[in-house]
Amino acid sequence: MSIQATMENKLTERFLPERLIIINESHLHAGHHHEESGHHETYDGTGETHFRVRIVSPLFAGMSRIDRHRAVNELLSAELQGGVHALAIEPAAPGEATRW
Repeated sequence: MSIQATMENKLTERFLPERLIIINESHLHAGHHHEESGHHETYDGTGETHFRVRIVSPLFAGMSRIDRHRAVNELLSAELQGGVHALAIEPAAPGEATRW
């Protein structure tokens, strides 16, 4: 199963979202440098390393923006430790304005 599919399953199961969009933005980071195992590497833009998560969930009602981010980061901690280098999170509760 892909990292994106795993994240989608986890987010759906935990937050019961009204809307969920996960965008693989890895290709946007081609040529960027990062450190891995003590040496610098240039990222080629392939794979599943950079994602944007757009999620609307009733479970976010009453939560601060920081708490929403923490909840998503905690849920996806295995992915963040296992190869996902960047995760942009755009959480909202139903009825809140979104840019998407």
